[in-house]
Amino acid sequence: MKLASLKHGGRDGTLVVVSRDLSRCQTVGGVAPTLQQALDAWDTVAPELELVYDMLNHGHARHAIPFEPKHCHSPLPRAYQWADGSAYVNHVELVRQARGAAMPPEFWTDPLMYQGGSDSFIGPCDPILAASEDWGIDFEAEVAVVTGDVPMGAAPAACEQHIRLLMLVNDVSLRNLIPAELAKGFGFFQSKPATAFSPVAVTPDELGAAWRDGKLHLPIVVHHNGALFGRPNAGIDMTFSFPQLMAHAAKTRELEAGSIIGSGTVSNTDRSTGSGCIAEKRCLETLADGQPATPFMGFGDRVRIEMFDAAGNSIFGAIDQAVAAAGGGVPG
Repeated sequence: MKLASLKHGGRDGTLVVVSRDLSRCQTVGGVAPTLQQALDAWDTVAPELELVYDMLNHGHARHAIPFEPKHCHSPLPRAYQWADGSAYVNHVELVRQARGAAMPPEFWTDPLMYQGGSDSFIGPCDPILAASEDWGIDFEAEVAVVTGDVPMGAAPAACEQHIRLLMLVNDVSLRNLIPAELAKGFGFFQSKPATAFSPVAVTPDELGAAWRDGKLHLPIVVHHNGALFGRPNAGIDMTFSFPQLMAHAAKTRELEAGSIIGSGTVSNTDRSTGSGCIAEKRCLETLADGQPATPFMGFGDRVRIEMFDAAGNSIFGAIDQAVAAAGGGVPG
């Protein structure tokens, strides 16, 4: 099943069921006006949404309308929780290696995770706003899961049954603001602006054999200014599965329905797949040549993040964003 939220009906949008081929959608206000309401009553609501999905896919939906990603919020326009992990530890190792820092061995056994701003996400086709190019604007191509209610202390095996939906992510980072924030010893804040998610969220069963072991085994395809930037496989080199990340997040607290857990930047040890963010490519350039060559994003630059099934069909729709100046922004 595929679900999205259109940009009308209030700040939480209007829930629609989307056809498998992403061509049509239908509102379901009589079942659940918003995605959060659907998640809150998932066991009751999901079978009704599945009936609508089946009718859409067989051309029997009487009130279907064309599906337009540009009219979408992120599937959850705001969420009770957004926690982003760093499941691709080789990415962390590479970044630390490029700056001459040792890799703590516990990073391979204990996930890194930060709590991001979830009060307002941006739509998959909305601009990335920044006041200055000097902030080091970067994209991060990731996968995320949306959870049901997860009890505190749940083990990974128990967490997997609470995964409701999957989405793609652009976890925007302002790289030049990060060092000063981390130096304070209190984590990210200003360096992590609003996050964007794919137009559509999908249930795990939609992914077939690509969803196994709590990981999504497909390439995430990233284009930067129209050129292929990378297509690392999200299921390869993922040190911590989504159930493991969920268990980490739930160690000392419950996760409420509608919590979002991200994978961190998708990264492969096989460098021929390219990268999921500019920072990683700059690290590789530094290790090879002594200095980075690829600049961070400037005003007008564009990123596109998408994932395709074995037949070449877009699964989630595309995150397709351009960087724009906020409040008289300053070029670098």
